[in-house]
Amino acid sequence: MSKYLIGIDVGTRSARAGVFDEAGTLISSAKRDIALINRGSNLYEQSSGEIWAAVCAVTRESLQNASVDAASIAGIGMDATCSLVVIGPEGQPLPVGDADHPERNIIVWMDHRALDQAARINATGHEVLRYVGNQISPEMETPKLLWLKENQPEVFAKAEHFFDLTDFLTWRATGCLDRSICTVTCKWTYLGHERRWDESYFKTIGLPELCNNHFARIGETVIDAGTAIGTGLTAEAATDLGLPQGTPVAAGLIDAHAGGIGTVGWLDAKNTGSATSRMAYVFGTSACTMTSTTEPAFVPGVWGPYYSAMIPGLWLNEAGQSAAGAAIDHLVHLHPAANEATEKAESAGIGLTLWLSKQAENLVSEGVDLAQCVGGLHVVPEFLGNRAPFADPHAKALIAGLDMDTSISALIRLYIAGVYGLGYGLRQIILTQSAKGIVLDTIVVSGGAAQSPTVRQMLADATNLKIAAPRTTEPVLLGSAILGAVAGKLQPDIQSAMAAMTAAGETYFPNVNTKEHHQQRFDAFELLQATGRQLRT
Repeated sequence: MSKYLIGIDVGTRSARAGVFDEAGTLISSAKRDIALINRGSNLYEQSSGEIWAAVCAVTRESLQNASVDAASIAGIGMDATCSLVVIGPEGQPLPVGDADHPERNIIVWMDHRALDQAARINATGHEVLRYVGNQISPEMETPKLLWLKENQPEVFAKAEHFFDLTDFLTWRATGCLDRSICTVTCKWTYLGHERRWDESYFKTIGLPELCNNHFARIGETVIDAGTAIGTGLTAEAATDLGLPQGTPVAAGLIDAHAGGIGTVGWLDAKNTGSATSRMAYVFGTSACTMTSTTEPAFVPGVWGPYYSAMIPGLWLNEAGQSAAGAAIDHLVHLHPAANEATEKAESAGIGLTLWLSKQAENLVSEGVDLAQCVGGLHVVPEFLGNRAPFADPHAKALIAGLDMDTSISALIRLYIAGVYGLGYGLRQIILTQSAKGIVLDTIVVSGGAAQSPTVRQMLADATNLKIAAPRTTEPVLLGSAILGAVAGKLQPDIQSAMAAMTAAGETYFPNVNTKEHHQQRFDAFELLQATGRQLRT
């Protein structure tokens, strides 16, 4: 019997599942939207119950669409956003906000309610902070836990388990409390290279309770991604998912890291490949960058180095932009022509930003130089702060060069300037890491916001680096399926599975004729960005 794998991905607004064969070819996929509750400025919550129901629905649907026997599924891999899940007695959800809505038990990754707590943690200067670029983010879990203790002490005290969302999913599937080294190292300050929690850190920041019982509430046992958890699917979870009891389930990854696994490990024409020379750029609602090194690289403002957090045996540096696809979406809706353009997009059956990317593609086909057409319009799209390289959650977006043109053509130019702004922010991250010895030759892009060939070329020009796209249309799902292949013993380890199941697609090279122009625009980007910081003081 042929063997198949299931990859499950929970993003910010949807849950997806895909069925893959042993070669990494996508057979079928399914998607369900999930609610994102915004209770005010920087307050975002979700329901773990709703998310689990969506995961079950997409798994069953993808299986049905693939027309494969459920008994042929050799393994399941899962990934999710790095959101905090709060679970009380008997596995029941506990509210992280409104007490009248206990089902809302997730503080979403993008929630910034813990700004003050993050600032106080950073002021301690604890040694652990070296591994998060010396600045912990309010998007990470310990500031959020401290906020919960200080603002909802009864919920904090009652909670039996605090999970990263990925670990909640594997616990819900297997009943096993083991945590992935990816989640706890990248977002919870676990020291992966030493295989331990630092008790002094939790006592210093005001969370000594979490040290009790060998850190049982946040993870007593930490295992490598891809490791088979427990005895596989429980009877209850198997019924929910439409799979046999005992189907192997892998320790998971954060969603962006699954995208890294699904993109950077292919072998080239000479049957060689180097994950250490390739940056994974997962471009969705937010954007994450992952670079792997053989030795630890400490880069100010860049998270890590994290040992074995993505590829076992390698160190990971993680950076990115807190708002990427979401930033462009917000930017273009500010323009007076947004409503008119939205009507045109809806008549074409697509979203506004995709429609705008197609208008940019039309300009290119007409011989228009996009960098020249935006003229003196410059955008720093930091609507949700600067994740890297400044680790500045208080940063704001800036636009320079606006006029009174309210036409759709002006909206298209604003869109182009915004995408270039993201590219220059990515370039800034690359240069910061290069100064610490991380040398790259390729950026491998994935994610819904990076599907347009024109956007990929714009990123190549803005960063002055080669852009490669993965062959698969679902690299994040493939990354999770790779974990399933290891847990199901179809592959001996993640590196072997990456080489066997991933491949490169189209490649985009920077335009040498616009190199100087983009250098000038990058200089303008940094000037505008620095001016914004100065204005805030």
